[in-house]
Amino acid sequence: MEGFIAQYGLILSYILTVLGVVLAIVFPLIASFDEPKKLVKSLIGLGILVVIFGIGYAISGSEVTSKYIEAGVTTEGLSKMLGGMLTMVYILMGIAVAGIAYTEFNKAIK
Repeated sequence: MEGFIAQYGLILSYILTVLGVVLAIVFPLIASFDEPKKLVKSLIGLGILVVIFGIGYAISGSEVTSKYIEAGVTTEGLSKMLGGMLTMVYILMGIAVAGIAYTEFNKAIK
């Protein structure tokens, strides 16, 4: 019974995640067609994310070690792509922490 729940529960969680991502993309796009300025702002944000990923991809390594192979990373391209994604997450986390710190210091000064 546990295997059944684990197997199908995992598949259901994948389906719900994909559905959530699709809905999170589609509904704002539909709403932004009424106001094109919002669409431009969204595209600028997407462009910034692409640039940050490009920076992460450029500085990431492409090595494939035995631990990577055990985890399913078998090609240099996949290793570089994952490294770029991780670096992008680290950069975005740093930006978020800096923004939070700036906001709190700004509140304390006022």
